[in-house]
Amino acid sequence: MRIIIVGSEMTPFVKTGGLADVIGALSRELAALGHEVVTFLPLYRALKDKVAAAQCVSNNIRVPLGGRSMVGAIYELQLAERQRVVFVRQDELFDRAGLYGEADRDYVDNAARYLFFSKAVVASIPALRFVPDVLHAHDWQAAFVPLWWSRMLAPAWRLRTVFTIHNLAYQGLFPRDQFDLTNLPADYFGVKGLEFYGQLNLLKAGILYSDVLTAVSQHYAEEIQTKEYGCGLEGLLRSCHGKLHGVLNGADYTAWNPRTDRYITANYDNHSLANKVTCKRALLETLKLPVERAWAPVIGMVSRIVEQKGCDLVAEAVPQIVMMGASLAILGAGDPKLERQLRKLAERYPTRLGLKIGFDEALAHQIEAGADMFLMPSRFEPCGLNQMYSLRYGTVPIVRATGGLADTVEPYNPGTQTGNGFSFDDCTPETMLAAVARALETYRQRQHWVRVIQNAMACDFSWRKSAQQYLSLYQAT
Repeated sequence: MRIIIVGSEMTPFVKTGGLADVIGALSRELAALGHEVVTFLPLYRALKDKVAAAQCVSNNIRVPLGGRSMVGAIYELQLAERQRVVFVRQDELFDRAGLYGEADRDYVDNAARYLFFSKAVVASIPALRFVPDVLHAHDWQAAFVPLWWSRMLAPAWRLRTVFTIHNLAYQGLFPRDQFDLTNLPADYFGVKGLEFYGQLNLLKAGILYSDVLTAVSQHYAEEIQTKEYGCGLEGLLRSCHGKLHGVLNGADYTAWNPRTDRYITANYDNHSLANKVTCKRALLETLKLPVERAWAPVIGMVSRIVEQKGCDLVAEAVPQIVMMGASLAILGAGDPKLERQLRKLAERYPTRLGLKIGFDEALAHQIEAGADMFLMPSRFEPCGLNQMYSLRYGTVPIVRATGGLADTVEPYNPGTQTGNGFSFDDCTPETMLAAVARALETYRQRQHWVRVIQNAMACDFSWRKSAQQYLSLYQAT
């Protein structure tokens, strides 16, 4: 098949979150399966040095943007056999210090920036001499692509359009006057179109005008059809139920694999778990926690320090977790108030709470390898990746049963010795602590703990499986 993927970020080029990992891994896996893949990205300032070898395909990509006609250029880079990346250049819009904003503020013209990008993608396809079978757009920044395709090229060019929602909380909402930038007839701005409580909602374009709609886990696809998780779009999503599918994101085992991980002290697999203890001792030393307590359980957490990730629950529960006999290793950054709260707890429990505020790629890997358990008490989690990494590292996940966490973590059953982790339902410190207590009790029973680790490390959440699921949707008639 010939597949076009459209998104606002992609590893290894530019990344602010999991969206980049998904687009990078999915593009690579589809190409590895024998399909021709072209991925479109904006040419941000941060990319210009990285893609100096890219070849200009056209410097006259002209699209309407409200009352203006804007011109851009496209540059093509061959990444691998059957895999190319096309960068859309428009310096007025994308030659900036940030991707989406600066100093914690979004750029005020983000609607113009990503409407131009979406329209330019559609306008560029004829210039590529590439006749696609599938056009797969991701998140609100590319959500306008299926709609613009349907208006500009669909009558003469049949293909299947797919749109993936990575996080429904981010919808691309803009003031009403920004609708003029779409160059659509006025009747598109209504409840059955792109209007959302008087605002322009770009995400609705992808939901309404794609042939296939996906969310990044089966559980999340079901959750977003409810009032609790639907962010005001639950009614629309229920009406799209027939085309809505859950496809779980994959884990990148080339980067996250304890057998080959270059960041950890000792590599290991399920046949050499003694080396995991070596990693644990190294982690304790790095975080300045007592190495002589390596016999005691360590609970790891790598996360944005925000309420969505349940970090407020963790902060409230630290004294009880310490009383249960466990230590904690926490890495992340986010809400200044929660950061201060965790810093005070680290000062209060200097031998039991190792904390680093910020992001440290090496330490993230060391926590995955050195911790015994990994805590993810998210209020909502469309997919989640760290629980998948934890399973591969034999670091038993303790999660709230929501979104992709519910799809990947099966509670351990001592009677049948099945399951790969521990979970809880209600988003309270008490229910989280009950799950932690179950995990710690299992830790003290060596036979059961070894079994849950073996179950965890046997799980396969590779991108190959996810890519094959997408192919099934691409190929469906």
